[in-house]
Amino acid sequence: MKTYLLYPTKDQENILQSFLKENKIPFFEEEDEEELPQHVLDGIKRGQEDVAAGRTISFEEFKKRFSSSK
Repeated sequence: MKTYLLYPTKDQENILQSFLKENKIPFFEEEDEEELPQHVLDGIKRGQEDVAAGRTISFEEFKKRFSSSK
C-alpha cells in the first residue's frame, strides 16, 4: 500500500474528499497546524518570563553546572 501526501486548496479538498468517499477509499485527515499541549505552552511562557526578568546563564555556565561527573 502506498501513502500519498497532498496539499490541496479548499476547493480541491472538497473534490478529493468526495472522490475518496464515493470510491470507498479509506483516508486519514491531518491538520497542518498542531497545537502544543498546555504543559509545553506553560513551560515556554515561564522561559520567556525568565529571560525578560534577566534570569539567564551563559551556555558555558550551563555546561559547568549540568555536565555529568563520570
